[in-house]
Amino acid sequence: MSADPKRLIRIARETGLAPSVEPMDLGQRVRDLRKAKGWTLEQAAAQAGLARSTLSKIENGQMSPTYDALKKLAQGMEMSVPQLFTQPSRAQVSGRISVTKSGEGQGHATSTYEHELLAGALTKKQMLPYRAMIRARSMDEFDGWVRHDGEEFLYVLTGVVRLYTEFYEPVDLRRGDSAYYDASMGHNVISVSDDDATILWVTSLA
Repeated sequence: MSADPKRLIRIARETGLAPSVEPMDLGQRVRDLRKAKGWTLEQAAAQAGLARSTLSKIENGQMSPTYDALKKLAQGMEMSVPQLFTQPSRAQVSGRISVTKSGEGQGHATSTYEHELLAGALTKKQMLPYRAMIRARSMDEFDGWVRHDGEEFLYVLTGVVRLYTEFYEPVDLRRGDSAYYDASMGHNVISVSDDDATILWVTSLA
């Protein structure tokens, strides 16, 4: 029996897992995803927990996968069910990637922070990720507020930090806590741990 893309999309929509998109060739989409990962049918089937023959029939439009099979396919491809039905725009795909192994970031130390810039090899980035060791223990160690264009995300990796902002009361953040804020607003971070705290900072550059 031929696969019916409209029916598959309707099933996903009814379960609240798919955005409103135009029908597409699911079999071709799955084949493209598999080939992009460099997987054989056997490898992709093993990743998804499906029989090779089942995956082959899905790719060739010879069967309509059940919702359970859709979930397995998505998990095997390391994506969500909606992404199976969403073809990425070729105009938006840059294919860029930069891997930074632990301790291999570009270091930059100051009296208050010790920064390790991540993905330093990439140019024209839209965000700046870096790991920071927080040395400061008091607001007196700063020469006024830090402020710059864009927005900023802070995630505590170790220790406890105190985030000071120009318009809000200070807030203590522990491991696993995070904050997202307007970076043009004055802000500073100190460690309130016995040891220097470490955080992940991501700053938008747009």
